[in-house]
Amino acid sequence: MKNYKWGIAGTGGIAHEFAENFTGKQSTLTAVSSRKEETAKEFATRYQIANSYGTYEEMLNSDIDIVYVAVPNATHYDYIKKALIAGKHVLCEKAITMNLAELEDVMKIAEEKKLILQEAMTIFNMPLYDELTRLIDQNKLGKLKMIQAPFGSYKEPDPKNRFFNPALAGGALLDIGTYAVSFARYFLSSTPVVVATTMVPFSTGVDEQSVTILRTKEDELATVSLTFQAKMPKSGIVAFENGYLEINDYPRADKATLTYTDGSKETIISGASNAAFGYEIDNLTATIEGKPNKSLFLTHDVIAILDQMQKDWAK
Repeated sequence: MKNYKWGIAGTGGIAHEFAENFTGKQSTLTAVSSRKEETAKEFATRYQIANSYGTYEEMLNSDIDIVYVAVPNATHYDYIKKALIAGKHVLCEKAITMNLAELEDVMKIAEEKKLILQEAMTIFNMPLYDELTRLIDQNKLGKLKMIQAPFGSYKEPDPKNRFFNPALAGGALLDIGTYAVSFARYFLSSTPVVVATTMVPFSTGVDEQSVTILRTKEDELATVSLTFQAKMPKSGIVAFENGYLEINDYPRADKATLTYTDGSKETIISGASNAAFGYEIDNLTATIEGKPNKSLFLTHDVIAILDQMQKDWAK
């Protein structure tokens, strides 16, 4: 059984969280890179990582098998492309790329080089969602009708921070929006189209709040509501003819409540919310070893939806 060597690109907050919670059945965290050698060394010492590098290129020239890309969103494309060209599999933080053209380019490279590329989207990796799929496939719930995917997160209104900085791919859509759209897309029967979308910008021009309606060819509807200036519960609703699912804290959920039309309830529990990184790690290595890449086509659809939303806002 092969043991896969992982390297982290970046030493920001999400990189620390990944390293602190790193666990995998066939994986070892062996390297980290940063723009500053001293920062990489400090990170490596803190998490007992064997190798640290002051440049990304040095790490790519090492014997790692997989790169976890944890750099700012605007640089994801460049980091993914370099890793794939160097022959490394990639797990990249969300949003995986800034637009569909970038994603399709790196998908093509990954396919040509027979490498695995996945987005670190928790919704596509948490065991609860597999369990809910099995439940839905039993056809007890009837036709899917409606999905609600709200996500509100209050950010200090500082034009200089990354959340509101256009140069750093700021805005709610490419941050929390990827979760909401991914939640909706996971349950929809086919690729939806953007029926309508409206956005209110922050003073810097990035999207601060928005509401979007999606529709599939099966006439399933979904609403996605986002804001960076108000808290909203991350409570997703998936409504069927015979009942509805309510999934609280849906990005890393391990429990859902099913309420039938007669008012009776059922609780579905699977996985553990604090093991989210482990699921992402193990799913990627399983895909390397032949498991179907079940999430990349969903990621592709999500980025296409985000693209269309931004194009509509620009009109």
